[in-house]
Amino acid sequence: MALNYIWIAFFLVGFAVALGKLIFTGNMQIFNDMVNAAFSSAKTGFELSLGLTGALALWMGLLKVGEKGGVVRILGRLIGPLFEKLFPGLPKGHPAYGSIMLNISANMLGLDNAATPVGLKAMKEMHEVNPDKETASNAQIMFLVLNAAGLTIIPVSIIVYRTQLGAANPADIFIPILISTFAASLTGMISVAIIQKINLFDRVIIAYLGGLTAIVAGIIIYFSGLPREQISSISTFSANFLLLLIIVTFIVLAMIKKVNVYDAFIEGAKEGFNIAINIIPFLVAILVAIGIFRASGSMDFIISGITRFFDWLGIDTQFTGALPVAFMKPLSGSAARGLMIDAMTTHGPDSFLGRLSCTMQGTTDTTFYIVAVYFGSVGIKNTRYSIGCGLLADLAGFTTSIFVAYLFFT
Repeated sequence: MALNYIWIAFFLVGFAVALGKLIFTGNMQIFNDMVNAAFSSAKTGFELSLGLTGALALWMGLLKVGEKGGVVRILGRLIGPLFEKLFPGLPKGHPAYGSIMLNISANMLGLDNAATPVGLKAMKEMHEVNPDKETASNAQIMFLVLNAAGLTIIPVSIIVYRTQLGAANPADIFIPILISTFAASLTGMISVAIIQKINLFDRVIIAYLGGLTAIVAGIIIYFSGLPREQISSISTFSANFLLLLIIVTFIVLAMIKKVNVYDAFIEGAKEGFNIAINIIPFLVAILVAIGIFRASGSMDFIISGITRFFDWLGIDTQFTGALPVAFMKPLSGSAARGLMIDAMTTHGPDSFLGRLSCTMQGTTDTTFYIVAVYFGSVGIKNTRYSIGCGLLADLAGFTTSIFVAYLFFT
């Protein structure tokens, strides 16, 4: 529903701005530009979608190998002790724990197709012990905010888009996204824990959060101490090495479990091919709307206003061109993805704005969509403080992505 209104708004606002320019300046060329932008964007969306088939088939095939090799369950066992502390309202040994851990683990690996069904199952299982069926329980809120924060280890879709658009090193956003998405998840988790009076000084929680925070802080400190010209090359090498290590681990685990690796890869690759074909109409629709919106001058008007505000504050304004992605992400993942692609096609995939837009896109999930789907599936009407905590996580993630982008990409 949100995407429907956003899509309409792009068209109507774009037309209104163009009409205003025609009336006050007599600029008739702007309507030609908007029509040309519509057809050009439609062509770009179609070509981009077709070009995604190979990369998506590759990554979905590799992820299917990892899934059949038991990676999701391994991650679930690794984070299990932490979740038992974060969901004190759930009875010990409740079936929801298993679904929660599988959902978060699948999200971390970018397995959206596996994560959503398991997540809905977890929400339903938690609802069984919820005394007020129309009000979100503490456990359900914690689960939802963790999903909205969208902790991701492998940003598959973003790497795929960067590959298709010709980025020199498509995975160079791997570490920046990892840092930003961790900041968002940590902020969301802590904010909910404070409201729910969960003891954050519990030894298990401190061990997990302290250890992860130390790793992320170590990465930032290490790269902060490097000469500017070495940051990009070392971060790209590290990202590519880690990705290859993860892929090899998937294959080895699958071999240990006696999985037919080739067949598993083919199964996942078929899913990737189907996904690439299915997204053609959606990508064309949103890119055409954004193309008209940009050609009308509306995008430039918004960005220039934001730029002047931060310039008045004395803050470097290089990042402002990527802010539309941040504003849109909590409302619509598809619209934010379209803006990310628009930033890369306009400024280049290896530009500062192109990379920052990708980092923002991979930082969090779509808060309002998550609330609607997960709470709507069990009939919850009173969401309490879940949206506030989810948006706070978004803010922390986007702010971190800006600082990290300045560290890695300038």
